[in-house]
Amino acid sequence: MRATCRLLTRSSWKGPYIVPLPIQATSIGERIPPIKTQARSCTILPNFVGLNFLVHNGKSYLPVHVTEDMVGYKLGEFSPTRKPHINGKVMQSKKK
Repeated sequence: MRATCRLLTRSSWKGPYIVPLPIQATSIGERIPPIKTQARSCTILPNFVGLNFLVHNGKSYLPVHVTEDMVGYKLGEFSPTRKPHINGKVMQSKKK
């Protein structure tokens, strides 16, 4: 595994922050159930590519499918914790 710049944002002697996750080895074509986790600060490693995670956002678990572009980022970056604020949305009353 080649270290990327994203993986080296933490001190190199400490290594990336990894939480032991229950990843099961399966045969080809077998479905893997999503891994439910609250470890939002866990770094995504290259062996996570293709896996599905259910990441906790403080209220519920949001599905995250890991792709190659996500390697080196944190799991929590892909499950937002805040709702978007829509400004100017006004409910119109019914006219009689």
